[in-house]
Amino acid sequence: MEPGRLSTDALASFAVFADHLSFTRAAEELHISQPALHVKVRKLSETLGVPLYTRHGRRLALTPAGERVARFARDLDARVSAFLSDVRGAAPARVPALAAGEGAYLYLLGGVVRPGIRLINGDRARTLAAVRTGRADLGVSVLDVMPTDLEAVLLAAYPQVLVMPADHPLAREPDLTLADLAGVSLVAPPPTGPHRVALERALRAAAVPWTLAVEAEGWPLTLHFVSLGIGLAVVNGCVIPPPGLVTREIIDLPAVSYHAVHHPSRADDPMVTGLLSEIRTALRNAPCTSRPPSTSTPAPRPSGSS
Repeated sequence: MEPGRLSTDALASFAVFADHLSFTRAAEELHISQPALHVKVRKLSETLGVPLYTRHGRRLALTPAGERVARFARDLDARVSAFLSDVRGAAPARVPALAAGEGAYLYLLGGVVRPGIRLINGDRARTLAAVRTGRADLGVSVLDVMPTDLEAVLLAAYPQVLVMPADHPLAREPDLTLADLAGVSLVAPPPTGPHRVALERALRAAAVPWTLAVEAEGWPLTLHFVSLGIGLAVVNGCVIPPPGLVTREIIDLPAVSYHAVHHPSRADDPMVTGLLSEIRTALRNAPCTSRPPSTSTPAPRPSGSS
């Protein structure tokens, strides 16, 4: 394929499509018809000789090649914008972009959220996709498996804790083990969520019976249900409970590690290093205390403790 055959207009349109993964919303933003956008994306795919997205029912997802093309398109747009700003003697207009989930924004990144940073909200998969496609300069998420195509930087690790009303019998203990959760009714995420999967696996391995009180998406709704007395919940230790609720560390659950991820080629990019520096400063001033992950086996609890 000759470089001249690659349409910069098609690249720019594909970058917008990659942002939304919806032909309807992307066409609206580009002020063109959906059929016209379909043609641009199809011709770009044919020119490159690879599929750029897949369809799973009504959901669209970028292929690995599509992620690379989207990142290239955004890099090209950033370089053109910087060149034009330099020629015109104007300051570059680009601002850093940060991707993270609801919990990270609420309890980890509050000191970073400010005007002048473009914020992208999404779960772990969407956060990683935003970094892979170049939509985000930096992503922050809980990672249990390190992505092989991105650089991951450990930011902080927090214990997993049980959140409960202050007058609950388990609140009398300084810390807990999984065995203490026997028979407890839990507010838990939906079954496909990584936190739910890991929690169920740990409870099953420890032969601890439990019941589901209600499923809740996100820490704020989870804490709300606990406040209403619907059930107890296992949350990350950076989550700050509202008045009336307390937390106790579950010492035989692994720490939850938050990582920042960026593309390897951008390790020295000021957009990335600047965001990392701000996040580290914010974490040093955060109200919750992190601890390094531990692989040691907890000491036995005294007999008779609940």
